Amino acid sequence: MSELIVLSFQGENGALQASDAIQGLQKQSLIDLEDAATVIRRQNGKTKVKQAVSLVGEGALGGAFWGMLIGLLFWMPWIGLAIGAATGALAGKFADIGIDDNFIKAVSESVQPGDSALFLLVRNWSEDQVVETLRPLEPTVLRTNLSNDQETRLKEALGHVE
Repeated sequence: MSELIVLSFQGENGALQASDAIQGLQKQSLIDLEDAATVIRRQNGKTKVKQAVSLVGEGALGGAFWGMLIGLLFWMPWIGLAIGAATGALAGKFADIGIDDNFIKAVSESVQPGDSALFLLVRNWSEDQVVETLRPLEPTVLRTNLSNDQETRLKEALGHVE
């Protein structure tokens, strides 16, 4: 079972600083990542997604996976009826996968223009030690558990098949 964890930060540099800290925590075996990505939400509302290859190395899920997931998390709440059936289909995918609507809403609300976030797909972690290490960066921690089946369905829905 994996956890999808989003660490959101006020300002554009928090996610990059957290990424460096996470790298150190990995070396101490305090966190085991499957994949990671940083997101910077510019003042104009556009997002910049960068896969954190330095954290997980080659063979990670890929930019398309993170781009689609993050795009859905940020734009789903605001797309509304403008997209119509496509929006419903995408929302249905998340419902089928089991990603909680409250999690989606919390993520989209926590990363405002000018802010950043670090998205982590975590296999295992020492939560107390990781959170304590990141405390000076003042992250908002959002998380949702994914069963093995949910994780597989999420990867399949976003075009990543192992």
